[in-house]
Amino acid sequence: MGEKPLIKGILILIGLAVPSLNAIAEFARGAVFIDSNENGLLDSGEIGLSNVRVSNGAEIVLSGADGRYEIEIDDEAILFITKPANYATPVNGHMLPQFYYIHQPKGSPPGLRYQGISPTGPLPEEINFPLLPRPEEKQFEALLFADTQPQTNRELDYIRDDIIPELVGTSSVFGMTLGDILFDDLSMFPRYNGIISKIGIPWYNVPGNHEMNFQAKSDKYSLETFKRFFGPPYYAFEYADALFVVLDNIDYKGNGEADPGDIRGNGGYEASLSAKQLKWLSKELSYVPNDTLVFVATHAPLGNESGSYTTKNRKKLFRLLSGRPNLYSVAGHTHTTDHVYFGEDDGFAGPGQFHHHVLATVSGSWWSGPFDERGIAISDQRDGTPNGYHVLEVDSTDVSVRFKAAGKPADFQMRIMYDVMHHQQRKDAIRDSLHGTTLDGFMSEDEVAAASILVNLFDGGPKSKVSYRVNDGNYVPMERVLRTDPYIVEQFQRYESVKKSWVQATDSTHIFSADLDDSISRGTHTVTVRAIDEFGRVHHGHSILEITGGMRGTEAAVKY
Repeated sequence: MGEKPLIKGILILIGLAVPSLNAIAEFARGAVFIDSNENGLLDSGEIGLSNVRVSNGAEIVLSGADGRYEIEIDDEAILFITKPANYATPVNGHMLPQFYYIHQPKGSPPGLRYQGISPTGPLPEEINFPLLPRPEEKQFEALLFADTQPQTNRELDYIRDDIIPELVGTSSVFGMTLGDILFDDLSMFPRYNGIISKIGIPWYNVPGNHEMNFQAKSDKYSLETFKRFFGPPYYAFEYADALFVVLDNIDYKGNGEADPGDIRGNGGYEASLSAKQLKWLSKELSYVPNDTLVFVATHAPLGNESGSYTTKNRKKLFRLLSGRPNLYSVAGHTHTTDHVYFGEDDGFAGPGQFHHHVLATVSGSWWSGPFDERGIAISDQRDGTPNGYHVLEVDSTDVSVRFKAAGKPADFQMRIMYDVMHHQQRKDAIRDSLHGTTLDGFMSEDEVAAASILVNLFDGGPKSKVSYRVNDGNYVPMERVLRTDPYIVEQFQRYESVKKSWVQATDSTHIFSADLDDSISRGTHTVTVRAIDEFGRVHHGHSILEITGGMRGTEAAVKY
């Protein structure tokens, strides 16, 4: 290949003064081409495609006028392209995009519990990447899943029955799962992929901390099974006017540092971005116009409002993204919903703020009960958000995201509650309260003076505005407060036997509170809540409030 015979002759002459033959650089060569007959092969007469980015995971080259490229490649590497706008990559039978080639001559190292990469052998003479012309509208939607995370095959049933049916026939053009695709048992990948494929759109994946082979001695080989199914752990693709960037921010510490009490041999991890992928991203962005919408997806949050999660090296990422006016970033991992706006104090130089969105999860509280009439765990998140997913809405460089609770109407965006007990749902008091008391809108006139109205705006954040009114009165503003959702506190306490042991209610960043108007008279009233979310969308919710004479105990006998 190329000049190798000449190089070999020089090595013979100067002997030990040069590196061994094993150190000689190899070059991957091939073409990016329009696959006219869609057979995946470069056939005579098929046209090469120029200016497509081809990467070895660190460096990037552009395909030439004839579609051909050449790039140096390490002993082990994944070669991949950045799908250009208005083209599609082929997908396999599970709707997984095929935009990469794995070069791993000896395969994965021995000793991994779950199958990794089979030996690929010597580098092929050509590695060609087929593309299919597909016009892409500047206005489109995509599906965003976070932490589907089935721990058992029964929980895979929950995904199949709770999420997928309502998405069959979706108008979204692709989907993405933001890590924790599974819950450590990587043997479920084939079944999981088959279930997700029934949505019928190309599906991209982000690695999480539960896709790792815990027997790996370091981060280098921790994602061998992920790679087997999905390819590179970080990559990018274009769609219309946007660039989508997937980053791996889970750094596995290896089983050599495992906690002896951890039967999985899990050596732990930290949220961190490697120097290698940041180098790749720097080169990737150098080919991208400054006003392009850049969408960044990670598993672990870059940060959250409370400051309890931070990705190491995030300031280096912020420096790469600074100066770009059109940015958006998403993550999963926490099983809470959060909006964070990074600015100069965080290392992002602007313009404006960098909006980072921690998404609600498909698995909610890790598929904890109670169970609905289908036998599926209701699994509200620990911040009170129902389990569900998000729909990304893009119009050229404008972006917004809307939350969709699984199996609920699209306008189910809030929970309205009344706090008349003022003990933050302590366990000993739950015993003596009726199930669902916080939701029922029934209280005595003696309780009104001390009562608060609470609203959990499921995808709310620091820029959201919430207010309420009684009947046709004026709207009263509500204050965002950091506290637990009393509904989820009660649910976890009443159904502790079907809750995962580690699941506990946590403070929510999207609870809004106000004192209930003391002047509300006896009778039946309509309470209307108006919420403006982070994207300026207006949502309404309603509750019927009954005010009666006497204390609740005497009225409860009549009501129940």
